[in-house]
Order: sequence, then structure tokens, then C-alpha cells
Amino acid sequence: MAKINDNYLKLKAGYLFPEIGRRVRAFAEANPSAKVIRLGIGDVTRPLAPAVLKAFHAAVDDLGTIDQFAGYGPEQGYDWLIDAIIEKSYKPLGVSLKTDEMFISDGSKCDCANILDIFALDNVVAIGDPVYPVYNDTNVMIGRTGEADEKGYYKGIVYLPCNEENHFIPSLPTEKVDIIYLCFPNNPTGTVATKEELKRWVDYANANDAVIFFDAAYEAFITDPEIPHSIYEIEGAKKCAIEFRSFSKTAGFTGVRCGLVVVPEEVMGTTSTGERYSFNKLWLRRTTTKFNGASYPVQRAAEAVYSDEGWKQTKEIIDYYMENARIIREGMKEAGLTVYGGVNAPYIWLKTPAGMTSWDFFDKLLNECNVVGTPGSGFGPSGEGYFRLSAFGHRENVIEAVERIKRNLK
Repeated sequence: MAKINDNYLKLKAGYLFPEIGRRVRAFAEANPSAKVIRLGIGDVTRPLAPAVLKAFHAAVDDLGTIDQFAGYGPEQGYDWLIDAIIEKSYKPLGVSLKTDEMFISDGSKCDCANILDIFALDNVVAIGDPVYPVYNDTNVMIGRTGEADEKGYYKGIVYLPCNEENHFIPSLPTEKVDIIYLCFPNNPTGTVATKEELKRWVDYANANDAVIFFDAAYEAFITDPEIPHSIYEIEGAKKCAIEFRSFSKTAGFTGVRCGLVVVPEEVMGTTSTGERYSFNKLWLRRTTTKFNGASYPVQRAAEAVYSDEGWKQTKEIIDYYMENARIIREGMKEAGLTVYGGVNAPYIWLKTPAGMTSWDFFDKLLNECNVVGTPGSGFGPSGEGYFRLSAFGHRENVIEAVERIKRNLK
């Protein structure tokens, strides 16, 4: 008899976005004339940049010719894309990487989950709270945890609260941990970490022989020149950090799918017999065994993002979303709400008014403003009492949603 992976039964299975969908559908059925504006899920709405689309079309055309046809490519990505990213995105930061330290994938969501394949189950994991749910759930799925308690914390994971008191930057753990998830600019809070704050984490990781998983999916939205875009801008990080990046929000690839992982050769782990071994070699082995690579047209489209024309157009789209973020942030302040984020990230993190729960505030916005956001409690227990709005909307909808909230909350 085939047996299931019982670890999946521990999950608070998909309760957040399906529940949002259920409540929105029920509202729409009861109010068919209401125009509901969605500022919740972080999907993009702007089309691909023209230069990117042109490269995409050209690559598809290549597949129709004998001379240019591309079949299986290198599982870890084409050198011409990797070298373009290193040259255009990392070198300007003062970061030097080798071609074989970067791996092209079909998205950082998958990478954040798949990276666990090369780490032993008895590693102790630390995760911020609130946090992108994939970090938590994938550790549950592979069997690293026990059951969840009444708050939703899983036994076996070290949770690091992120709140107003610590400016949504997690404090160093009081116990020794082996794997640390950091996400900056942060999803869901929209906050960023300074070089000094990241240096504390790098120093901790090197002192404790730990590895940092650094999710930099939103680095392109940073506007403050003093805020680091990569963990490798921090001295010592190439010895202890694995970085994830995504084209999803940067270039509108949410449906196209492309991301990357940087695994420096210097990041080492210990075998069961005490020997040191490079995680880069393990990730290469895992990638070449379990993945056939992102498609040729997608990688050509990604390469075009870093052309002079492509980056100029891509930056205009990013600026469009960040103007949305400014409109939302300032509008929420005018509505009397306490607001975080939205300056170096496309997410705005609100404190719910009058001590309302996250779900009560969700219902209030839906019923009184016909606006959909995301309850903070869906990102972890420390997200209770907060609420996330996304800047990935059409400008006219963003303006209308903000006006509705200002009008109805005052």
C-alpha cells in the first residue's frame, strides 16, 4: 500500500488566499453591482517591456529554424544570461561572482523550497515572523517540524518576531541555529535592512557556522542608495550566504517564470563524518539531476532585461509601481492609519485601527470600501493586527481604492 507523506497533514493547508477568495466571492454574489478593487495578492499588471518582448519573440522564432534551434540547454542556465546578470546587476554593487556560482531557475519560490534538498533535516531553522509562508511550509513538508501549536508556530522552528518594537528587523536568536531566512526588502512588511543590520547577521552566521538564505526578490525596488541590494555587499557574506533573486516582480515575469540562485563556492557545510563540503557542488548535482533548465526563449527574454534599452524600460515599470506605493502610503496616512513600507518595496504594511483583528479589518475594507487586501495574520502570528496592501495594480484602481478608504475610514 502506498503511503503518503504525513508531514503535509500538519500544514494549515492553504487557509489564507482561498479564504480571501471565498469571502470576496460571497460579497460579489451578494453585491453584484459593486466594483471590487484588489490590492492583495502581489501579482503584476503591467505588460512586459518592449525590448524584453522583442527578444522573447526573436527567441521563439529561433526555435523554428534549423540553424538557431535550441533543445536541452545547460540545466544551470546559459552562460550568456548568467554573465549578463553578473556584469549588469552585481558588479555595479562591487560584488564579484563566478559564472558557476549562479544558477538560473524557473522562479525563486521553487528555489526557496528546493534548496532544502541539500541540507540535513537536523539543521535548526530560524524564520522571521511575519514571513513569506513558503519558508515555513516547505520546512514542514520535508519533515523538519513537529505539529503547530494554537498560535500556528511549529515545533522545531525558531521564530523571530518582527514588530514595531524592533522596526520589523528580527533580532539575533538567543539559541544557536543553522539556517536563517532573511528577506529584504521584506514581504510582507515592505521594510529594509541597512548594511550594519545585515553585518550583524553575517557575523552571527560565520561565528556559528550557519547559512543565511537571503531572499532578494524585491531588490530592484530599493530607492535609497544606502540600502544594500545584495547580501554579498556585506563583508564575509560569500562564506555564509545563499541568495535568491526573481524576475517575477522586477520584470513582470510572474507568468513567464525565471529566477536565480547564487551559491558561492566558499559556502560550506559539514558531512555526517565531520568533513567540510561545498554547497555549490551539492546544488549543481541537485540541479542537473532534478531540473532541465528554464526555457531558451525565457532566458533570452531575461537577458534582454539587462540590455540598455531593456533596463530603461523595466525601470520605468518599477517606477510606475513605486508611484502606486507612494499614493497608497500617503493616502493611508491621510486616513489616519499607521503605515510602514512602500518606500523601498512595493508592499505597504498597515497597523489595523482601534485594535481590530486582521480579518475584521479585511471585512471592513471589503464591505465598506469594496477593496481587497491581505490580513497580516496570514503571514504568521506576529502579523496579527496588521494588513498588507500591494502596489501592483492599475493606477486608476489604486487611486480609486485609496479615495474609498480615506472616505470611509474617517
